[in-house]
Amino acid sequence: MYRVTGSIRFRIFLLLTIAFLPAYAAQAQATAAATANITEFDVNGMKVLIKRRPGTPTVSAGLFFRGGVTNTTAANAGIENFTLNAATEGSKSFPRQELRKETSRVGTVIGAGSSYDYSALSLTSTKGSFEDSWRIFVDVALNPSFAPEYVERVRDGLLTSLRSQSDSPEGALETLHGKIVLAGHPYADGPEGTVENITRFKAADLAAYHRTLLHTSRMLLVIVGDVEPSALQKQITASFGGLPRGTYKDPALPSLSFAKPSLDITSRPVQTNYVKGTFAAPSIREPDYYAMRTAVTILQSQVFQEVRVKRNLSYAPNAELDEHAANTASISVSSVDPNEAVKIMMGEIRNLQQGSADEDTIGQMAGFFLTTHYLKLETNAAQAADLAQYELIGGGWRRSLEFIDRMRNVTPAQVQAAAKKYMTNLRFVVVGDPKELDRSIFVPAATP
Repeated sequence: MYRVTGSIRFRIFLLLTIAFLPAYAAQAQATAAATANITEFDVNGMKVLIKRRPGTPTVSAGLFFRGGVTNTTAANAGIENFTLNAATEGSKSFPRQELRKETSRVGTVIGAGSSYDYSALSLTSTKGSFEDSWRIFVDVALNPSFAPEYVERVRDGLLTSLRSQSDSPEGALETLHGKIVLAGHPYADGPEGTVENITRFKAADLAAYHRTLLHTSRMLLVIVGDVEPSALQKQITASFGGLPRGTYKDPALPSLSFAKPSLDITSRPVQTNYVKGTFAAPSIREPDYYAMRTAVTILQSQVFQEVRVKRNLSYAPNAELDEHAANTASISVSSVDPNEAVKIMMGEIRNLQQGSADEDTIGQMAGFFLTTHYLKLETNAAQAADLAQYELIGGGWRRSLEFIDRMRNVTPAQVQAAAKKYMTNLRFVVVGDPKELDRSIFVPAATP
């Protein structure tokens, strides 16, 4: 969470984009033309997106499962992540030893992961080995063996991660954030699950849950690389066309509650106090997202300048915007003087709410976003993930092509309105010494 590199990169990119803004317009046009090479079709209810990128040496695929934590409850939280990771250990046609041998031979990587909003199995291979890698990937996705030794191997890794979550102050802060800010929301039962759940699940439980995933109505397949969509369509239909369609519908996801500000502290003998203040934010499918992203990026720059550069109160103060369906943003800092650091950060929020972002500042943001946008999407895997994110929670994959234009059209009035609307009623969590905190700074009295 406390990323020095993120803040430093921001400042470097901002300087670069100011210097090279004219060249970015041509680059944006070229990229827009390239991203138009997207083919969409349906395989028995499963949407498939194929983006052709001529000349790229790798091919990346992601098989995504809709719903994320809304598919589970507190009683079985973590089972989806456990199931998909155990699936990558070995399948019926490719036991673990053979799977490792074959993927190593051709340099293929098969992985799995889960988030609040969706989960995925992923594949990256060279173009030349894609056909062989596809056969392995499909067998892992459809016919995992869930052999006891595979399940135990994955269980050990998951339990180690869960048990070490609060070992560091940063981890303890995120744990506290989950308990306080996410309480009562589907996100409270995180995709990683609990020690109790992961310990309890048996191989048969994973196999049974896996069967519920294989309904095409809850699946999305995205492939990016130098591939021919018409040829791939036949392979995909042969692989997945026989699955049941099911009746999956995305459930309505409530917003997180920010009705009033709050402060929750975990006492811990640390040298500095670790602070995170969370506030509401629009998701990527909402019109306010672009103004809010601009606002948070300006806030990130300002808190870095004011808290670190000018006053040396913290090494890595930060502001960031998440990318969840029920979205949030936050400010964070680790400081020996948390009261002063947070007072300054709250002051920068008030500046945005009072209209401090002018046309010049926002114009610089457009160049910054263009630079970071293309850097983020350099790989085929990143482009597959971006298309999937917009398709699953962003209102459709076509909106991913609108990002730069929407960012360019943000106005100072929109940034001010977003700051006023969302940057209120911050919910603070702190790991450190309660005696060092002035509560009135974190939870100010209501204005009459």
